[in-house]
Amino acid sequence: MTKILIIEDDLQLSRLISLELEHEGYKVDVALDGNNGLSKALDGGYDLILLDVMLPNVGGLEILSKIRESSTVPVIMISARDATVDKVSGLDLGADDYLTKPFEIEELLARMRANLKKGMAESIIINFRGLTVDPVQHSVKFNGCGIDLTKKEFDLLFFLLSNRNAVLSREKILSKVWGYDFVGNTNIVDVYIRYLRSKIDDACGIELITTVRGSGYLIRDR
Repeated sequence: MTKILIIEDDLQLSRLISLELEHEGYKVDVALDGNNGLSKALDGGYDLILLDVMLPNVGGLEILSKIRESSTVPVIMISARDATVDKVSGLDLGADDYLTKPFEIEELLARMRANLKKGMAESIIINFRGLTVDPVQHSVKFNGCGIDLTKKEFDLLFFLLSNRNAVLSREKILSKVWGYDFVGNTNIVDVYIRYLRSKIDDACGIELITTVRGSGYLIRDR
């Protein structure tokens, strides 16, 4: 059974979400403050975490940062704060999605299904031209030597490798790697492509990522 952790200090909202998820067949745990939520999250065993941003004791962003030190479990941030800077902060720290309160339960369920499906698909190790990309361990190696990538760099590399031989537009990359409701300039994709080229293409002496002028980027099998 799929196990969900809800970290939300609003008792009424957490109860509502919990009942809806249990009705859908999920097993649910609830934490009503940051300390308890962090402890449960770090204990592991969850397939997805719903994480409020504003929490007593320990804030949601700090909890997310701690989670990402050891786990790639899908995390959906939930917050009444809808400013772009707040969304970007959460996504940059490794959140998989960001949902603004108030929201319809159907939208939450749809986003959960998408992220759970993504998590299942991203459990397969990719070996390609000397690179070993392990989504479970969140590690990248080239001929056995480790390459240090941030969470977003890793997600971008994994997405490109998972869709080899397909030209991926900046818009599609943004929707899949940063989240479909990301608000910002598509130039951020170019910035992260440069980061990957510096850490992989230049450092390892391979030509991995190809620019298709006017269209986007791709990684070719040959």
